[in-house]
Amino acid sequence: MGTTTRYRFRDYTVRAEADPLTLPTFTAVCVTGDERDCGATSGDVHSPDELVRWIAAHCAQTRHGLYERTTRETVCAEPGAWR
Repeated sequence: MGTTTRYRFRDYTVRAEADPLTLPTFTAVCVTGDERDCGATSGDVHSPDELVRWIAAHCAQTRHGLYERTTRETVCAEPGAWR
């Protein structure tokens, strides 16, 4: 005879706003290219304006026009009731 195992899980609420104690990070990667992407990256910056300046500078140097932008924020998960 087999044994039965029960697991209980908690409901979690994730707040939509970012954690006020951490800074968001922004990153851009140049994806311009026919055969392959350029791949130049801004690295992590902490303001949208700083990211725009990096994109503008890279575009001015290379004439590349396509970028993938990523925004990361730390959010809080709050445990709720067990179910």
